[in-house]
Formats: sequence, C-alpha cells, structure tokens
Amino acid sequence: METIHSRWSDAPDAISLIDAHHHLWDLGMGKHPNLIGPPRGDFFMGDDSALRRNYLPEDYRRDAAGHNVLTTVHCEAEWDRADQLGETRWIAAIHAQQGFPGAIVAHAWFHTPNAEEIIAAQAACPLVRGIRSKPVTAAAPGHSIAGAPGTMQDDAWLKGFALLEKYKLSWDLRVPFWHLEEAAAVARAFPRTPIVLNHTGFPWDRSEEGLAAWRRGMEAVAREPNVCVKISEFGLKNRAWDYHENRGIVLDAIAIFGIERAMFASNFPVAGLRIGYGALVAALSRMLADRPPEAREQFFWRNAARFYRL
Repeated sequence: METIHSRWSDAPDAISLIDAHHHLWDLGMGKHPNLIGPPRGDFFMGDDSALRRNYLPEDYRRDAAGHNVLTTVHCEAEWDRADQLGETRWIAAIHAQQGFPGAIVAHAWFHTPNAEEIIAAQAACPLVRGIRSKPVTAAAPGHSIAGAPGTMQDDAWLKGFALLEKYKLSWDLRVPFWHLEEAAAVARAFPRTPIVLNHTGFPWDRSEEGLAAWRRGMEAVAREPNVCVKISEFGLKNRAWDYHENRGIVLDAIAIFGIERAMFASNFPVAGLRIGYGALVAALSRMLADRPPEAREQFFWRNAARFYRL
C-alpha cells in the first residue's frame, strides 16, 4: 500500500492508518476569519494562539512522520461562509498536487434558502463524501433552544438535512454532549443517511455526573445503526492531556459503539494544542493493545475507508 509519505515504514511502532479528520489552512488567503486577529475568547480549548499560523500539507506530513498514513479526510475548517465552495476547490487542488487528502467533508448550511444549490455543487466534486454543518446549540447543559432557527428541530434545517440522502452524502455531526439525544432523533428520522459523530461526543465535563450525562447521550446516538464515531479530540480547556482519564473515555466510547463503528481521527492541528501527533497515535495504540490485529485495523483505517468510500 502507498502512503502520503511515498515510503513504507517497517518500524515496530509505525501504525498504518487513515486519518478521518484533519484540517489545512493558509492564512495568507484571508479565508479563515476565526484564525485571523487576536485569539478567540470562546474557543473550547482556551488560548488558540498556536493555531494562528499556516497549516499545509508539508506541516501535516511532518507531524504524521513515522506512521503509514494511507490517506486522510479533510474536514471543513470554518472557511469564509460567504464562499462555501472555495474551500472545496482549494482542497481539491491540493489533492491534485500532493495526492492527499483523499476525501473532503465540505460545508453547507441546511437552513438557508440556497441550501440545495450549495449541497448540489459540493456533491459535484468527486472528492466530497459528506457535509459538516454545525447546528445551533446551547452554550451549556440545561439551556434549551429547541426549535430555534438553525437547530436540529428547525423545519428549514430538517428540510436541508434531507438533501444529504438525495445527493448521497454523509453528515459529520459536531455538537456538545448535551445535544446528543437530539441528534439521535435526527439519525432515527433519516436512517439512510450515514452519520459520524465528531470528537467522541465532546466529553468536556469530567465530573462523575458529567461523564454519566455524556454516556447517556452516546448510548442514545449509538442506538441508531447509521451512526459511527470518530475517536478524537480529548483536549480540555486549560488542562493537560491525561492518558489514564482519556483511556477511560476511549474505552467507554468503543464499548458503546463497538469497534466496528469507531474510527481514528487526529483533529490536527487543533489537537496539537495538547498532544503531539505521534504521542496521540501511540496513546491510542496502547489503549487498544489487547485487541486482535483485525480489530485494530478496523479502528485505525478500515472503518474510515468504508465510511468515506476511500
């Protein structure tokens, strides 16, 4: 098999993988408003100053060096929403030059009048496999905004979401854990639309009560057979990456979904605020050390290859 590094590593600690979720950006293009100017005050990991630099294929290759990265999936990175197709064209050009990413998760709003126009145009790109469109969510548990424009109960949003089946696209679901039961209802209403939950459902509250609420949400969405999960992004605001705590999160998530519906995703460069790429892969490999080789292959690359039709 080929890798994005054009060479195969036989090192004993080299993992063969497909990265199901990473980002690229060139800030000189002026297309990433959230990464231009002073650091954001609302970023979920706190200070994002280290992200305010270009992150291009050579940067990703450097970070992933030492592993056999078969290909990758580029997930939309909050490119200027007035130019939703621009990011897709840019990533497709990078693919033509560099040979990766091998698939694109593009952006389209579901609740806007031009939703079908944008979704159809995104689907016309051969690399586009899915859409990530973040629904409007509440800032904290217990704050209901159900039915507001752009939420998962908004009729206009649901009408746009229904277009994914028409255009044979999946949905990358990114919501805080307190919205997972609502997301389960969407998955149940659209059983023929493949859905993948981003970032392990964001278990941000590591208290006993918070983790219990996260597990309830994860169990609810995992009951829907069209939903998979990306095991990624355990970073917390102003806290170091903790192997033992995150091991519990990973093993719980895999127990809930089954390893046949769980896939590796780096979320680089964002995850790099808390852990290096090699350290992340090594940690996950260690967490799954007791699994048979076939299960580890499922997790590290086969499930992503199937879901994203790679």
